[in-house]
Amino acid sequence: VQLVEPGGGLVQAVDPLRIYCAASGRTFNTYHTIMGWFRRPPGKEREFDVAISWSRNITYYADAVKLRFTISRDSASESVFLLQMNSLKPEDTALYYCAADPALLPSPRWATRPELISDWGQGTQVTVSS
Repeated sequence: VQLVEPGGGLVQAVDPLRIYCAASGRTFNTYHTIMGWFRRPPGKEREFDVAISWSRNITYYADAVKLRFTISRDSASESVFLLQMNSLKPEDTALYYCAADPALLPSPRWATRPELISDWGQGTQVTVSS
């Protein structure tokens, strides 16, 4: 599976931004795959943001983005999902990665064991100015 994250860019603090993840490769359906987003802030380690299983109706958000970020599927495509980011802060500046796994359900393991996740995108830069 190949994951590509179009979107990203420069926004001002408090502004919203939506980034996308498009999957290709083997037969892929976001409904039956556990999908998620991570970030890597400048000079820091990779951090977990959110993971979701639509088929199992399970979502797990990191506290830092809960109530501000929303993960969802693209209604027009079975292989695209997106991250709606609201009330952005300068500290949200990071390289954002989408990730996918066929079996690892959303839970703290997405944050503590990212090496278990099978597929990763290359990342898209989001910069939030103050």
